[in-house]
Amino acid sequence: MRVGGIMATFADLPDSVLLEIFSYLPVRDRIRMRPKVMWHLLRRYMASRLHSLRMGGYLFSGSQAPQLSPALMRALGQKCPNLRRLCLHVANLSMVPITSLPCTLRTLELHSCEISMAWLLKEQDPTVLPLLECIVLDRVPAFRDEHLQGLTRFRALRSLVLGGTYRVTETGLDAGLQELSYLQRLEVLGCTLSADSTLLAISRHLRDVRKIRLTVRGLSAPGLSVLEGMPALESLCLLGPLVTPEMPSPAEILSSCLAMPKLRVLELQGLGWEGQEAERILCKGLPHCMVIVRACPKESMDWWM
Repeated sequence: MRVGGIMATFADLPDSVLLEIFSYLPVRDRIRMRPKVMWHLLRRYMASRLHSLRMGGYLFSGSQAPQLSPALMRALGQKCPNLRRLCLHVANLSMVPITSLPCTLRTLELHSCEISMAWLLKEQDPTVLPLLECIVLDRVPAFRDEHLQGLTRFRALRSLVLGGTYRVTETGLDAGLQELSYLQRLEVLGCTLSADSTLLAISRHLRDVRKIRLTVRGLSAPGLSVLEGMPALESLCLLGPLVTPEMPSPAEILSSCLAMPKLRVLELQGLGWEGQEAERILCKGLPHCMVIVRACPKESMDWWM
């Protein structure tokens, strides 16, 4: 194809057109593509323009399966200078030092990944990932209190998501948040921590937090009330399933929310209150807020969706 008398190549196509071309391949065929072939296509045609990349590993495929390597991560940083978001799924990163990740990252997501004990400890190089603003740790079994405290070296960090990190204790969360006082968004989902202890730690240390999402396990009316007067809180999301007898009533939730001066979004998900009297009470009592009451969306078991 010629454009203005010059032969155009595949690399000259806009990203939207390239993605449209790839979309004609079935998803299962795309993810079966050999890593070497995928890396060749990425490096040749999209590297300089790539901003976001989602990669899957072979954590549950046996020791003979190919693994992500430090060399691949370093090459990714060299060949993709504008990469800002990296999502890794079911990957064994125990032999991949965090120092090998692209230094341009602003968002790092780990889903069902294995990391080494030394990955996020304080003793690591404090200059690693200087631009990192958001980290998602979803079902990372090795993540524990010491790792949480090690996040303090990421001075640009403003958003933290902990999902199913069952080794984090109440004491560890309190100590970690004390040193992460600059966080603006915190999500604690499906962990062994009680909601009351989580909110207490937040109220003590995260006075500038703007968005909170957490599972309601162990939530009580007194526990929710510690958020009253939080000066910057704009969005609060409470997620079910509703499994606790101490769960605040709609009237108690309303009372606490009215004492949050900047609250603009209240979301209740998976509590079974959609279309019920509880929804009417909250919507009527919080006219200045967007009140969202809905069921939990079904999660896909396929990481690439």
